[in-house]
Amino acid sequence: MRYLETISTGYGALPPRANPATDAARLSLNGTWRFRLTPTADTPADFADPAFSDSGWDVIAVPSHWSLQRRDGSWGNPIYTNVRYPIPVDPPYVPTDNPTGDHRLTFDLPGGWPGGDALLRFDGIDSCGRIWLNGTELGVAFGSRLPSEFAVGHLLRPTGNVLAVRVHQWSAGTYVEDQDMWWLPGIFRDVTLLARPDGGLTDVRVHAGYDHRTGLGTLRVDTADGAVLTCPELGLSAAPAGFAIEVPVTPWTAETPHLYRVEVANGVERAVVAVGFRTVVIEDGLFKVNGRAVLFRGVNRHEFDPDHGRVVSEDLMRADLRLMKQHNINAVRASHYPPHPRFLDLCDELGMWVIDECDLETHGFGENDWRRNPTADPAWRDALVDRAVRMVARDRNHPSIIMWSLGNEAGVGDNLGHMAAAIRALDDTRPLHYEGDRDCRHTDVYSRMYAHHDEVELIGRREEPPLDDPELDARRRAMPFIQCEYAHAMGNGPGGLHEYQQLFERHDRLHGGFVWEWIDHGIRSRTPDGREFHAYGGDFGEELHDGNFICDGLVFPDRTPSPGLLEYKKVIEPIRITDAGPGMFTIENRHDFADLTGLTLRWTYEIDGIEHAAGELPCPQLAAGGSATVALPAAGVPGVGGGAGTASATAGEAWWTVRALLTEDAAWATAGHEIAWGQWLAVDASAQVNGAKATGLALDGIAPVEIKSDVAPVGIDETGAGFGVPRAARFDERGRLVEIGGIGLVAPRVDLWRAPTDNDAHALAAQWRHAGLHRVHERTVGVTADGDALVVRTRVAAAATDTGLLVTYRWSETGDMLRLQLDITPDGIWTVPLPRLGLRLGLPAAYDQVEWFGRGPGEAYADTRLAARVGRFTSTVDAMQTPYIYPQENGSRLDVGWASVTDATGAGLRIEGRSPFQFTARRWTSEQLDAARHLTDLAPGEHVWVNVDLAQHGIGSNSCGPAVLPEHELHAAPVAVTVVFTPLR
Repeated sequence: MRYLETISTGYGALPPRANPATDAARLSLNGTWRFRLTPTADTPADFADPAFSDSGWDVIAVPSHWSLQRRDGSWGNPIYTNVRYPIPVDPPYVPTDNPTGDHRLTFDLPGGWPGGDALLRFDGIDSCGRIWLNGTELGVAFGSRLPSEFAVGHLLRPTGNVLAVRVHQWSAGTYVEDQDMWWLPGIFRDVTLLARPDGGLTDVRVHAGYDHRTGLGTLRVDTADGAVLTCPELGLSAAPAGFAIEVPVTPWTAETPHLYRVEVANGVERAVVAVGFRTVVIEDGLFKVNGRAVLFRGVNRHEFDPDHGRVVSEDLMRADLRLMKQHNINAVRASHYPPHPRFLDLCDELGMWVIDECDLETHGFGENDWRRNPTADPAWRDALVDRAVRMVARDRNHPSIIMWSLGNEAGVGDNLGHMAAAIRALDDTRPLHYEGDRDCRHTDVYSRMYAHHDEVELIGRREEPPLDDPELDARRRAMPFIQCEYAHAMGNGPGGLHEYQQLFERHDRLHGGFVWEWIDHGIRSRTPDGREFHAYGGDFGEELHDGNFICDGLVFPDRTPSPGLLEYKKVIEPIRITDAGPGMFTIENRHDFADLTGLTLRWTYEIDGIEHAAGELPCPQLAAGGSATVALPAAGVPGVGGGAGTASATAGEAWWTVRALLTEDAAWATAGHEIAWGQWLAVDASAQVNGAKATGLALDGIAPVEIKSDVAPVGIDETGAGFGVPRAARFDERGRLVEIGGIGLVAPRVDLWRAPTDNDAHALAAQWRHAGLHRVHERTVGVTADGDALVVRTRVAAAATDTGLLVTYRWSETGDMLRLQLDITPDGIWTVPLPRLGLRLGLPAAYDQVEWFGRGPGEAYADTRLAARVGRFTSTVDAMQTPYIYPQENGSRLDVGWASVTDATGAGLRIEGRSPFQFTARRWTSEQLDAARHLTDLAPGEHVWVNVDLAQHGIGSNSCGPAVLPEHELHAAPVAVTVVFTPLR
């Protein structure tokens, strides 16, 4: 049997270990290598001979994936599948057509390179590599995202060393690396030559616990004989390694990541290791660090770069972590493999809880009822245990890692138990995780994916349905619970985050969760005419693919935050600022460990979105879990206390906003960075005068428009061209508004359709299309005059169905203002929710400047609204679009009291609602948006299309997670709304 089709741990590699930076010589072999791609694995291995001439070969960057190095397909293409294997499921065999990349590098040793032993280290080869140095085979490496080291000191030459590596895209290892990502072969992590002095620090194993009752840390470093530890900050000077040392310490947490730089030296070699003292336990059914229960505000993270795949630079890793912390994320699940080791260093430094996950997933076997699944096949035992051992041996020194995970979506089987035992034998200081172990036979935490809110509530109360085995049931019921994946962040969404967070905070057993996932894996590509877009599954001609399911992140491929990330930041903010009654607010510190030192509170007082007063307040120095009530300023604030204004003199909605900001620069953000904010209605003078309600969370409308009694009755003239006196508006013979204030319109009409979101597409979109909601027609029932109003009655319905809506448009004029009273009544039996309900109209394309009072500045929907604050905002139509990789409904502004759409001169149309409305403006219709597959498919037309919606259906998370919660659904029901249109000149 060929080595690449052998169930194996590989051969030739040395035992796994940590790889601390030491003062021993090292040589990076990253750079430009020679490269040859062949279509099968059976090409002769003569290229490993140092005398072989590779002058006719191409060149390739290492690290890299060869299928991304040439984008013309001549070196193959990326393949995306979520669950299904892109090869026949016949373990351990793989297709004969197996792209194989031969890599060659000739290198010299630098001057002064020491003699003696040396190691050649590969940090990642996908999926299998066979390695030679100077014509001698070193071995074969499996475990794509795990390191392999080979002893090479006896083979090295001062000059002309020839390193040859054969990499196969498919191997036996493919069957355990089915991890919902692009299939991308290559040497994609670092290649390094490491000098190993005789008697040096072969391995360094750090144990650093913390006793929260005494404040003492216990340090033990196991390494070479004779090594000593030095750390002035800990009072250590040449303390012997291998023995436990108790010292007072500042503990490490993700919120307060205090590290001690401990020198480990033995006269031959010196290393400096970053030590963080902390203790993780499961106690009283809770997950605790340093004696306190922690709440994970987490994300799942694949390694991804839109140009280089899983080749991720240190700068990009740091940028990711900074962006996570800036958005209040405190935990990362390394899905579904150990990350680049440098990422863990940065987690230690910046502060992040980490679940380190074994390089294991066999999800595709589920397509075949889990037959021959490696986790249940004894033949795979050693290979899977090897992967677990290598993960722990590499990463156990990192304080940021607080759980080990056996892998992901690999079914069940005895091999999981062997992996768990091997991990515990190496490190019994961290709990074990594996979501697929629903009985929790091998794990220490109860973990689920995408459990619905109702089920999470039951689990939080420890009232979930019992297991068949009473003993296992009792054990699991006593465990803490996490959602290792929830809130699927695909496209527009996820919705329902706030409701999840309420559950996590209500029940101690619930320790939060990890949103799936961090980033959209769109590969930067260009159309034939040079326009940039991000490619997803199917864009490379794959015979089997899972489309844009690869684009399900909180940030776009270029790391731009999506509205979903902004919503998540608001939902999980660790400081809660809320109204506490007139002149007061409450601030809560919801951190697990950190106090509120280093923060400033900045307040603003706005009326109708215009700032009237602002200032700063000292932030109470609250310990974690503490709260305080703070007085707001009164003097100088219009309409408040001793302020200069009064409610009647400053008519409008008055809002307080209080923000918690960093006072000074932090390692992950600059001074002034906003961590949290609260906003509430202070006084609504217009409500006092006119009896209207307030906007935003409390906003239902604005003052009604007065209709003057001296306006002449509206009626049709003999040409059907106009109604009303004065003639600010013009209607056609069917009573459709076609002009107002000299602006030609595509007439307003009732609109039900939205371009389905990824969350709609799972189930709802098909129901909507079956009901014909994407192709409704409007039949004019009658056009009549009623006093000073034009009354137009229509019926809106789709072909092939007897279900519809009865619509009455009642138009009346006051000066230049045109008032529409819209009444909608369901007709027939409605069995599906509505995508949206409101008006759509078209303005000329030049009207592309937008201002509104309502929620903003970004998009918001019924269940994704918390990140949008009430204010007055300006934008362009183009800037209001959210560039989801797969085009879909986007850009809605919520709780809008009024909006104006104008041209560059300020001429245009102002739209006001007696009730708040959802507002959208874009250069294409919902139908055109629905038809597009990439952003480059969308072309601006002759109109700006404006939607004034009474409501839209919520967003949910049903591309993989729960559907829209009932309270956010939109169902057909009798409704009435008043909208006022005013031309602007």
